[in-house]
Amino acid sequence: MNPRTLFIVTGDPRKSPRPAEAIRIAAGVGAWKKTDITVYLRDAAVLALSEYADELVDEDNYVRYFPIVGEFGRPIYVQKGAPLLADIGESPMKYQEITDAELAELAAQQTYVIRF
Repeated sequence: MNPRTLFIVTGDPRKSPRPAEAIRIAAGVGAWKKTDITVYLRDAAVLALSEYADELVDEDNYVRYFPIVGEFGRPIYVQKGAPLLADIGESPMKYQEITDAELAELAAQQTYVIRF
């Protein structure tokens, strides 16, 4: 059984390149198939799911690598009730809202948790 890695992304993709870098790294590491990758977006990071990625820092990372992450067979998890979730429009990515309690359960099932 492969180890499991959870990427928790909290940075604001309008101001920081860190969320885009997290998605790029998640896609690259997941492509090795040596670990099962899960991505969770919290607070302003939910904007990374926006249909308008061209308004984000390092937008090409979202366009190029989010589809790869989407092929890992699980949704992108997002903070339930995140205030900016209504601003993403028609997201090109499948996502699922989860509560903080569900995030804690998800994190407990992982081998590694990486925060961006």
